Amino acid sequence: MKRYLWVGLFMSPWVVGFLWFYVFPMLQSLYFSFTKYDGFSGSPRWVGLFNYRFMFTHDPFFWQALRNTVWIVLVGTPVTIAFSVATAFLLTKPRRAQGAYRSIFFLPTMVPTVAAALAFVFILNPGGPVDTILRFLHLPSPLWFQDPSWSKPGLLVLGVWGAGTTMIIFLAGLLDVPQQLYEAADIEGASGWQKFRHITLPMISPVIFFSTVIGVIYGFQYFTEAYVVSNGAGGAVGYPQNSTLFYSIWLYQQGFTAFHLGYASAMAWVLLLIVLVCTLLMIKMSNRWVHYQGGFR
Repeated sequence: MKRYLWVGLFMSPWVVGFLWFYVFPMLQSLYFSFTKYDGFSGSPRWVGLFNYRFMFTHDPFFWQALRNTVWIVLVGTPVTIAFSVATAFLLTKPRRAQGAYRSIFFLPTMVPTVAAALAFVFILNPGGPVDTILRFLHLPSPLWFQDPSWSKPGLLVLGVWGAGTTMIIFLAGLLDVPQQLYEAADIEGASGWQKFRHITLPMISPVIFFSTVIGVIYGFQYFTEAYVVSNGAGGAVGYPQNSTLFYSIWLYQQGFTAFHLGYASAMAWVLLLIVLVCTLLMIKMSNRWVHYQGGFR
């Protein structure tokens, strides 16, 4: 019992912090989601399921924000992973200056997100460097963050540019693939594509699965880049024409601009359920395509 008490004593700072800063706020937000509350005028007023009904049936921006978020999840996550895999694969090839090449591709992740977003607002400006080069090459020059059909692809370009962290994870996975498998494939006369398809991809499938799960969770919480770009390009959240209005941005607007804290809490719990369901589905489906060394799952 004395040992248990000592263990409990040393764990108590973390346990108290976890209960006070995580569990209690979550339970409180669950309660707020069934109330009308602005944080200032008195106590929360119980309204039952009103916030949830309003969210799905009357909020004109909820579905727009959800569609934009699903787009960034379904398009942004695969593109980022594919780019990271391709870049990591190329970085395994140089015989000289490998460290320099890897540092160059990783450096964008060291730039603060806000600074990177503001830089891309300038770079992808209709009169900026990218469009100037495109016009010089007699290629179409889109309006990027001024055009609702190009704003999300512009954010995608920003995301791919800063994919150095994911690239490093894939580089570690590629370097961990046993070389004897490639040697056996060479003896059998396998082509480069066959080795990549039947050896490389299965061996790094756990890394792909991990990056997909993290990418989906991050995509549903997509906030900083879109918030900075929309304000920097047009001065209004969601500019242009709500094409950069994502779920987390609309939640933030409701909670900390309009002070509809009850409604924002309801949106937060719906987001939690969406992410939870998507994560469980990916874990369930992973048994079909994720392969672990030694046959463990």
